[in-house]
Amino acid sequence: MEQRHHELPSASHGTRRALCSLHFGQRRTGAKAYLQASLHADEVPPMLVAHHLRALLAELDEAGAIPGEIVLVPMANPIGLSQSLQGAHHGRFDMASGINFNRQFQHLTDRIGAGVGDRWTDDASANTRLIREAAGRALAELVPVTETDALKRLLQSLAIDADIVLDLHCDHEATLHVYAGTPQAELAAQLARRLRAQALLLCACSGDDPFDESLSRHWWELAERFGDRPISVAGCFAATVELRGETDVDDALAIQDATALVEFLQDTGHILGRDQGHVPALPQPRCAATPLEGVQPLIASASGILVFHRALGDRVKAGECVAEIVDPATSAREPVIAEVDGTLFARAARRWATRGLRLGKIAGPTAFRSGKLLSL
Repeated sequence: MEQRHHELPSASHGTRRALCSLHFGQRRTGAKAYLQASLHADEVPPMLVAHHLRALLAELDEAGAIPGEIVLVPMANPIGLSQSLQGAHHGRFDMASGINFNRQFQHLTDRIGAGVGDRWTDDASANTRLIREAAGRALAELVPVTETDALKRLLQSLAIDADIVLDLHCDHEATLHVYAGTPQAELAAQLARRLRAQALLLCACSGDDPFDESLSRHWWELAERFGDRPISVAGCFAATVELRGETDVDDALAIQDATALVEFLQDTGHILGRDQGHVPALPQPRCAATPLEGVQPLIASASGILVFHRALGDRVKAGECVAEIVDPATSAREPVIAEVDGTLFARAARRWATRGLRLGKIAGPTAFRSGKLLSL
């Protein structure tokens, strides 16, 4: 294992931050997988999974079982890790700008197309190399304005030549669920089965350019744009893995998740063992893939005490009361109604609701939303 430290430009006199990346394997085959934890720095479960994953990967590396390269960034956001205010950790938004740390990564399709120019070939492998080289050049040419811009460019650059990218997060309260691109649904389903996910949410463009789409989306957009050339939509499979809720910080769960991620990397050939029969059979799926456009956000229509009547992972029906908002002054109870059939896969952690607060999410089978599909 090689440990690298990447200095970030100082945001202010007297401050200095660096990002740590861990590199396993020997780059012998050109295969590369990239995993990072806690881009939202107040989401702690991914960092514990990365802790256990580091130990597993070090053992596999020592045994010569990593034929290419695996990069692990165990704490992806040193800026957000330092953002504490009066005892509360604020790691989701950059306090300097108010922008979500997992938004506004670089959408590279146009710049890659211009960078490749007329050098497209009739060989898919050659085109994959051209795309990765052009993407790397495009990122290198960017001049970050802020420290956060520099962090985002660094993370995207570390992953830009990977064929597997897994961005580890968690929600407020949630079942384990996965976000991925619709054109990569088959591999996404395999990942969801390995992790025993209870929701798999697919879309081609979720809006606001989150990290995972900044690595995967240009592959299917280039394949569509240059349809007369062989371009693999699987040139980079990228997914966001939501490791349950913020308080699910548990060694047993983290070991289970780290082991499942290793098994997935064995499935894809980035870790040896599949051909030797050392990989357990895929678990049965716990969910069917559903469109991200089919997720119903439950929104508070009043202020009061939030009382849930349905548990995480429950199947609910349209018209069913999922929760109530209780007004302590009047004793009125405002029902929170499901508008779609589906699975309640995420809930708010707080129990005092203000009008407009997002209270939960239901994964439904039918697309009905458009535009920006992710929460703030």
